[in-house]
Amino acid sequence: MNSDTISDFLTRIRNAQQAGHRRVDIPASKVKRAMSKILVDKGYISRFIDIEDNKQGVLRLFLKYDAYGQPVIREMKRISKPGLRKYSSSDNLPKTYGGLGIVIVSTSQGVMTDKEARKLKVGGEVLCSVY
Repeated sequence: MNSDTISDFLTRIRNAQQAGHRRVDIPASKVKRAMSKILVDKGYISRFIDIEDNKQGVLRLFLKYDAYGQPVIREMKRISKPGLRKYSSSDNLPKTYGGLGIVIVSTSQGVMTDKEARKLKVGGEVLCSVY
């Protein structure tokens, strides 16, 4: 049993990219669906599909690589962990590589990027950073 599902989500993507896989299957949840949608919208993965399996479902993410075969996602870091949650107001949300990457935040208005949270002036739990 895995107690940190978001860390597992990030690790599965990282491992699949290191192995050069074109797709990766991940157990589904609402937060992982929202994070996958953000990764598609920002161009880090090409697409994802939701596969029903009469349990919780499976997310199949199709990974993206550049012309040289290098993964588009260079770095994924978990920020808020089960043992130490990290919360931030909209004014103090962290930036990744000076705004080149994204920070995914879980707010009262849903899961969104740091830029969207600043625009809506909402803070929340800082889940991870992607570059």
